Order: sequence, then structure tokens, then C-alpha cells
Amino acid sequence: MEQMKLESKVFSILKDKIQLIRSDDRAIYLVGPIQLPVNLYGETVIFQWYCWLNYDEVTEDYEKIIEKLSSSNLAEYQQSSVLVYGDFKEADDALIRMHSICHTGDIFGSKRCDCGFQLKESMKKIKEHGTGALFYLANHEGRGIGLFSKAMAYVLQENGYDTVEANESLGFVNDSRDYSDAIEVLKTLRTKPVTLITNNPKKLEALDNSGTLVSGRTPLWGDVSEYNQKYLQTKVVKSGHMQEERTCDND
Repeated sequence: MEQMKLESKVFSILKDKIQLIRSDDRAIYLVGPIQLPVNLYGETVIFQWYCWLNYDEVTEDYEKIIEKLSSSNLAEYQQSSVLVYGDFKEADDALIRMHSICHTGDIFGSKRCDCGFQLKESMKKIKEHGTGALFYLANHEGRGIGLFSKAMAYVLQENGYDTVEANESLGFVNDSRDYSDAIEVLKTLRTKPVTLITNNPKKLEALDNSGTLVSGRTPLWGDVSEYNQKYLQTKVVKSGHMQEERTCDND
């Protein structure tokens, strides 16, 4: 009886923080906002954090979903999230970043790419702009091939392959990332135009094709080194990334 009371109390706290996003026959469950104080270049910045989950059941019975999750293998589900800053819903102008997870760059600070730099720099730009959101896409590791395959691709790169050649030699396409779930979440949080932080034309194309109102693009440069020059140049030459000055994007 005591356990049932606890579960009822827990659900009463959670129920207004969960919402269902329907997309065809799929379900995206979004939880948030949750206050998240972030150490950003030595300054504490307060973001509002949301997390979403793709699940195999479409229902607004959130209590049922919560109960099922406790017995599910959540490692099989990729759980992405978004950091929101300012009045994202109503502000006339907002910056957004669709950031693909990079285990090596974001966590370890690898200089084989500039992902870690771009992650923090995007958050900084959003904060300085006053309104925006950073979407952190958990199923995008290695442009969609996964962490283990990315490690094998790195072995090939250490033996002369470039990024595209390595991925394709392992049987993958150059870039298999999909932005549809993130765009559905974006549309739930905001209907007004957004400015996209990117140099990757495929991200702009994905937003345009979805009917999302895009008012512009903000490039993101920096952290070019001897360790990632070939990698970055391959982005421009083989993946069509937009290059300005003497650097290029690492989306």
C-alpha cells in the first residue's frame, strides 16, 4: 500500500512534465523542462533541459509508459535531448544547433575533430544571442554508424583512409543521419523561424523539407589543428560543407 502511494505521488509530479508527440505511427515522449545550470567557460548559465525517447507504444497513458520503462532495456533506446535558453517559444529570433553526439570529441576532448569545441561554442552563441536551443542527437555517432564502427573507421583513417572512404569501406554510406525526430521536437517547442548554426547544407535541407521556417544560417569555425585538417577538408571536398575563410564545419 505504501509503495502504491509513493508511485501515485511520483506520477502526480511527472505527469505534467511529459507529453506525447505523434509522428505517423511512432511515438516520441518528451520530458521537461528541467532547470539545468551549466558551467560554460567559467560562467554558470541556466538552461532548460528536455529529453525525448522513441518508444514502441503510442499512448497518452503516461503512467503505463513510466511503469514499462522500469523493466525495459533502455540501453537499446537512443535518448536524445535539447537545451533551451531564453523564451524559445515566443521570441522573434532564435538560434538552434543540431549537434550530433561525438563520444571522443564531446567527452574526451579529442582533437581528431572539432566537435567538443562546436558543442561549447554553440551553447555560448545561443546564450549571447539571448534565445535558442541546442539539440543533442544521441543516435548520430560517427554520422550514424555507431561508436564501435566509428572506432574501426578511425583505425582505417590511421592507415591512410579519409573519413568518407573509411565509412564506405565498412559498408556504410558517408552520412546516414536523420533529423526527423529532432525536427518534430523543435516544432513542438517553437513554431516561429529559427537561425541554424551550421556549415552542413544537409541540415538546412532537412529543415527546409520539413516545412520548418528557417530565417538564416550562422557559421561555426574554430579549433583547426594538425590533427584534424585532413578530416575538416574532407568535409568540404567530399561532403559539400560550406567553407569560409580557411576553416570548415564539423557537423
